[in-house]
Amino acid sequence: MPCSTEKNTGSPGWGPLARYVIAATLARTSDGGAVVAIVLMVNTSGGSGRLAGALGACITAPHLLGPFVARRLDTARDGRTVIAAASLAHGTALAAAVLLYPHTHPAVSAALLIVSGLFGPLLTGGISSRLPAIAGCGQQRQRRAQGWDVATYGVGGTVGPTLVAALSAWASPATAALVLAAGCFVAAAVIRLLPPTPPPGAGAGAGEDVPRPARTLITIVTSGPLRRTLYLTVTVAFSVAALPVTAVSRRNAAAAGVLTAAYGLGNLAGSAGVMIRPSRAEADRLTTRLAAAVAATLLLITLTSSFALAVAAYAAAGIANAYFFAATLAARNEYAPDNARGQIFVWVGALKITAGSAGTAVAGALIGTSIALPLLLVTVLAFTSALLSLAERRHSRRRRDHDPRAALPAPAALPTGSESRQPKPPTS
Repeated sequence: MPCSTEKNTGSPGWGPLARYVIAATLARTSDGGAVVAIVLMVNTSGGSGRLAGALGACITAPHLLGPFVARRLDTARDGRTVIAAASLAHGTALAAAVLLYPHTHPAVSAALLIVSGLFGPLLTGGISSRLPAIAGCGQQRQRRAQGWDVATYGVGGTVGPTLVAALSAWASPATAALVLAAGCFVAAAVIRLLPPTPPPGAGAGAGEDVPRPARTLITIVTSGPLRRTLYLTVTVAFSVAALPVTAVSRRNAAAAGVLTAAYGLGNLAGSAGVMIRPSRAEADRLTTRLAAAVAATLLLITLTSSFALAVAAYAAAGIANAYFFAATLAARNEYAPDNARGQIFVWVGALKITAGSAGTAVAGALIGTSIALPLLLVTVLAFTSALLSLAERRHSRRRRDHDPRAALPAPAALPTGSESRQPKPPTS
């Protein structure tokens, strides 16, 4: 929701942001570790690898359906209720699937995991859509808070699997999954302690003004900045997903762990950099530049033969991707219309997760041919998407210069959290 410096120039304080970070970290730790817990549970109980993979897919594949349940975020009187309920449902379904697995047919656990996975996007993009109203007015405050948000994704994606592995060795994978479910319950309670952030015009009859999921996707595709944000996010997610696969294939397990840890630490360092010194650049331009930076680090990894340089290159890729992710969060916030902000966050997040899964699968399929082949493929893909974004924006600028009507601001396109109510860039 837009800010006006004439009415609200103060900061909301660290309390709400701290509660947001706690809730987001807990929810995303559960989301990030659930697949590992399910796979380990099936393997340790004597199940086949095919069954483990199928049940793991049951909790990840439904993320693509997230946009079709996200509309409630933009119509609810209080978005906290929707996200807290999603966190409770995610944790309850996960716990039930784990507890029933030894006593029922695997199809029962599969159905419960699908339900759990269906709420996953509300714990990722859905929670992020609440951050702009919590962060306060002003571009710097917004982007600094987005650095914290990137950190919660990094911690969740790293701590979740690590916690599951540790608890599985100490107790059992089922215990690890139940701990993740408990984290969801705590996250739901903390989410209810966040400041209320009802969407603009929420209430009786407001749903008529909120677009349906398909129309929201059309809005993304027809808006130049949002369209570029979407395909850059998808291609970069597909590209960096190859890094864990290539890390495991290059060296022994210990060396692979070092490379993966270097990437994770680089990601956290990058998010800290965003917090300390957020960029003032236009979000549309920034995403293009940072996508090119990610592609450059992928090229460096491809060309590096020394292990020490490979560690540095993986760390650089983590830093670049953290800055890129923060820029995409800024773009989603600043270019999304108010009545579809929640859906746009979830649409982009769901497609990003899907692209990451596809990138891992493709890298795994190609790695047997050549270790360098998947890295070359994703490097070319990332560079191509960055160049396409640059060319598209330049074409749009030239068209505006020749057609004054194209320079009109997009309807319903006021940036949230900007220091003044400036019109957004055209949707072309």
